[in-house]
Amino acid sequence: MIIVVMGVSGSGKSTIGRALAQRLRRPFYDGDDFHPPENVEKMSKGLPLDDRDRLPWLVRLQDLIQDHGHRGETAVLACSALKKRYRDQLRSGADEVRFVYLQGDFDLIWKRMRARSDHYMKSDMLQTQFEALEIPSPDEALIVDIELGIDQIADGVLEQLMRESAGRNGES
Repeated sequence: MIIVVMGVSGSGKSTIGRALAQRLRRPFYDGDDFHPPENVEKMSKGLPLDDRDRLPWLVRLQDLIQDHGHRGETAVLACSALKKRYRDQLRSGADEVRFVYLQGDFDLIWKRMRARSDHYMKSDMLQTQFEALEIPSPDEALIVDIELGIDQIADGVLEQLMRESAGRNGES
């Protein structure tokens, strides 16, 4: 299974993704590390990416997901995946992709982003992320409230994924 932890910048994708990967003893990938330099430069100037900018990035992430899927390996990926078509592309060609949407309100995430100094994404771009966000349905993603603590979120996600897996395998 490939677990894609998604949400707007500042929602905790990397933190929760690392916690999940650590618990699973599987590799963690931060989608931000796969952006081409032009995207990083654009975002560092406070300019939002458009779909043309995102396409090569999404293709790289899709390849990563497919590589792990074809080898039957579990991995965790943190990726904004704000729009349904981005999520559809990421899961294309891979059987076992599960999205985990970290849901939080603007004020909480804004407060978190203002406290960050080590990230190229500027906090004033948060509004554009919320505007672009197409909230996934409960059928498409496990929806998690980010007001919970890191351990509560990671443990709850793994518990839910195990229940889903057991249900698909006909276990009770």
